[in-house]
Amino acid sequence: MDVFALAEACIAATSVEDKLARSSKAAASIATGDFATETSVEPRPIVQPGRPSRPRLVPPRELPQRGLGSAEGRAALVHAVAHIEFNAIDLAWDAVYRFRGMPHEYYRDWAQVAADETRHFCMLAERLAEMGHAYGDFDAHNGLWEMAVKTSKSCLERMALVPRVLEARGLDVTPGMIARLRGVGDARTIEILEVILREEVAHIAAGSRWFAWCCARDGVDAHAKFERLITEYARSTLKPPFNETARRAAGFSEQEIDQLMAQSAA
Repeated sequence: MDVFALAEACIAATSVEDKLARSSKAAASIATGDFATETSVEPRPIVQPGRPSRPRLVPPRELPQRGLGSAEGRAALVHAVAHIEFNAIDLAWDAVYRFRGMPHEYYRDWAQVAADETRHFCMLAERLAEMGHAYGDFDAHNGLWEMAVKTSKSCLERMALVPRVLEARGLDVTPGMIARLRGVGDARTIEILEVILREEVAHIAAGSRWFAWCCARDGVDAHAKFERLITEYARSTLKPPFNETARRAAGFSEQEIDQLMAQSAA
């Protein structure tokens, strides 16, 4: 079983149904541990992953702001989270496909992340259907994949900037979403977000673990490197409040949390 071929097929799938089916099957196969990572074939240059024709992708500033007091506003929130999870499927498989020569545990970790993100998307798609909508009904943006492109040549940078910066924002903002939804009595969406929040901690912890591994491999200081990467690529994404408890559980040190607070205030 060629782990890279499996990952490439998941990324290339264009329909929602095909991507979900391929992702679940590939993750289950890799979980058995019977896969090969020896190949002389270099990964293709990064391009857009396979995607359905909808949702329409627009710059973040063009996305309308909707309150949660209306059914439409709550559906738009669920759709936005579903879009993040759909992108996260491709991001996890690209982490498998793009970075060669890593330990077997690395590929198992990101295949498991892909399996979880697939399940999260399915939960949110089901909730959208209950609300009278489907994935693609609202516009979305391409920010997560844009960071994948920027980090396509370095596993170290990918681990730092996708799981530990962009995806870690979910740890910070989801408690606020839950509080707002509690205020409008949306218990079903809260239930789903609580599952996602709990499981995303393990995904970001995988990013922390492999970021530290890459730093040790390359002989660089992890704290200094993380600070430099945030300054170069991601300072604008750092906004308080920070979910310090969840970030600690996801592998952030006290020094890194202090770094984030200092850089967000700069």
